[in-house]
Amino acid sequence: MWKLCNISRNQYFLIGLLVGFLYSYYMPQDLTEIVTECPEATEKEHLLGEEAKYGSEFEPQLNLEQKPMIAKKQVKNIVRPRYYYTELGIREKLFVGVMTTQENIDSLATAINKTSAHLVNKIKFFINADNVKTNFKLKNIVGFTDTRENLRPFHVLKYIADNYLDDYDYFLLVTDTGYINARLLKERLSHISISFDIYMGTAHGATLHEDEDRPADSQYCDLHAGIVLSSSVIRKIRANLDWCVRNAASNQHNLNIGRCVKYSSKIDGCQPSWQDINVTSYKLNSYKIYRDLHLIKREDAFNKASVVYPITTADDFYLLHAYFSRVHLERINQQKQQIHDQASTISNGTLPNDVLEVRWPLGVPKPNPPESRHDIVPWTHLNLTHSFMWNSELNVRPLSTVDAEDMQNILNKTILEAFRTNPHLEYRSIHSAYRKFDAVRGMDYRMHLNFYDRKRRQPVLKSFEVVKPIGLIEIVPSPYVTESTRIAILLPTFEHQVPEALQFVQSYERVCMDNQDNTFLMLIFYYRADTPSKGDEDVFLPLKNLALGLTDKHKQDGSRIAWVSIRLPPELSAPFNLNHLYSTSLYGPNQLLSFVATDLALRKIGLDSLVMICSSSATFRSDFLNRVRMNTIAGFQVFSPIGFTMYPCRWTKLCKECDGCDVGQSSGYFDRANYDVVSFYSRDYVESRKLLEQQLPIVRSDRDIVNLVNYTQEDGIQNVAELFVRANTKIHVLRGIEPNLRLGRAIENFLASDPEGEQLTALRCEESNEERCVRIASKKQIGDVLVQYGNSQQENEVKR
Repeated sequence: MWKLCNISRNQYFLIGLLVGFLYSYYMPQDLTEIVTECPEATEKEHLLGEEAKYGSEFEPQLNLEQKPMIAKKQVKNIVRPRYYYTELGIREKLFVGVMTTQENIDSLATAINKTSAHLVNKIKFFINADNVKTNFKLKNIVGFTDTRENLRPFHVLKYIADNYLDDYDYFLLVTDTGYINARLLKERLSHISISFDIYMGTAHGATLHEDEDRPADSQYCDLHAGIVLSSSVIRKIRANLDWCVRNAASNQHNLNIGRCVKYSSKIDGCQPSWQDINVTSYKLNSYKIYRDLHLIKREDAFNKASVVYPITTADDFYLLHAYFSRVHLERINQQKQQIHDQASTISNGTLPNDVLEVRWPLGVPKPNPPESRHDIVPWTHLNLTHSFMWNSELNVRPLSTVDAEDMQNILNKTILEAFRTNPHLEYRSIHSAYRKFDAVRGMDYRMHLNFYDRKRRQPVLKSFEVVKPIGLIEIVPSPYVTESTRIAILLPTFEHQVPEALQFVQSYERVCMDNQDNTFLMLIFYYRADTPSKGDEDVFLPLKNLALGLTDKHKQDGSRIAWVSIRLPPELSAPFNLNHLYSTSLYGPNQLLSFVATDLALRKIGLDSLVMICSSSATFRSDFLNRVRMNTIAGFQVFSPIGFTMYPCRWTKLCKECDGCDVGQSSGYFDRANYDVVSFYSRDYVESRKLLEQQLPIVRSDRDIVNLVNYTQEDGIQNVAELFVRANTKIHVLRGIEPNLRLGRAIENFLASDPEGEQLTALRCEESNEERCVRIASKKQIGDVLVQYGNSQQENEVKR
């Protein structure tokens, strides 16, 4: 039965398969042949066209008729502000506007500026400009040509609204007879929300006695006591300023400002406080500051006042400022002591100060931990006159005048502190002292002093740690400079420096002329008195021919090389002394000749040029020239780079010769005593030179050079960089290391001509300062040579 059932199922399958084949064979390929067209066909089916058939792919049809081709709302580009605080709406806290007169500018207004300008964010002085003088020493003055006194406050409000509305939260208006306790006022305003309309001060009627008649402005804030307005109130006043001007009938500023505020912001009267914050004032009445300060300082209202008025003399402003500054300092000291006591209470001797972040002294950050052993700031051992091991090259160095005064001041303060804590001690001498400067913390001292203990009758040694923290750090604004300024390079060259000068000019062609750098080279030739300067006997003829050839080669690029010839007097025409090769300066003992080259060369360059005096033994890269352009600023800054002097590795065999390698202790050193390379603007040099013409005569021709021979002042000017320092102008002198400025070509050429060192052994450095002597190897390298020599001598003795 089961088998019959299986056969029947297979038969069903075969029959169905056969019927499917037959049906597919007789079915037409196009189904539209068996579909009759409906007479009620819609218009949409006719729009599909003759090719539109049932079962074909759908193709969308876009109807662009009566459609806008441009979007109705165009996307606007978002322009973000330049600074974060502008986008976030962060504003400064307080703007102070002082209404004064031309007669009080040099007295009361100047006193307000000296006592408050450094404590508030902005201060301006407003006067009537009917006859304004131009010789005011005070610069932040705004004058109004409209001299109508009743409209004067509204001119001030309009000026503030137009220029500073979005920059400050609060605005204080006051006359020039009010002293502003700016520290207290800013502290109180910092606790008030800026989202409310503020019209604060002292009501004019609050200072009147009960039996006096109340004037019309008694409910409004007194301008003499100061009026504090929020930025929201100023904004509303600006919208209704026309109404305020039309209704300003009297010269009472309190009434005019009060009515305007009332109409604009719906504030009925003066607000003595807001959110439990009081902005009070103190009226002196019959008191005199110079006479009654010891009496009124006992009053609590005086000490809590934000404005003290009326003040009639400038000296009273300074007395009040000194008093309130002392009160502020005492309060800060109390807060510091409270914080210190609280930290001690919390720790209870169980938690270290590092965990509690308690540092000494309080508020002074601890020094940054060094990232490597090379970043460790060393302590310098010193006494009252000298410092020891100041660097790796000097063992002993005299303290400068400033350092000596600072050291004596630190010692005096330390002795006073020792006497305060231990009255029975008697100072005898300084045992030792150490000093370290940290750029984050300041100057640290460790003083070890010898005392005599009168109580124990024996000498004792006391140790003290003194810190001079860094004060207010300011960012020095610098003018904008670019890297496209043309540099005029001056190359002073003596007769014995012709080989180095030839190498310099060849290097200059590769670095500057081939790369079309915006530079100009001027060679300055120093001829001795008896040296021919024309014909084949000219010692500088190879340099002149090379200069002419390179100028003609790069004529299309605008690069050229010129020269100036200078004839030295007989006093400076002695034959070259080989000992001068040991000098770091190319001028040897005659460094004043750098002024000769500069004075005579600038006449052919112009006053608006960027000038760089270079050395014939120097090599540099194009990056160095860009830094010269960025660091030399007209009327602001002079650049004096500290070049890297290379050791003559080819001759000594103590280091690897590599001109393009990075600087390292084994390949050279930064020569701090070399001032040959300096860059400046011609006009700045000429102005500084004229200021010191009495000390250092100006060279206008070759005959004036002899005037410098008699200039033998011990502490006189020695180089161009020192000229700008002694001129005492606004020009800064930037002195910094420059790895891309390499020196040392002169001593290298000399040693190349003396491979056995026979001439070198006879040379002696004649400089009085050892720092001005060239070094041919580091102390470590010389020490290794001495050790190896000593070991070889011992081995030879053993063999014998």
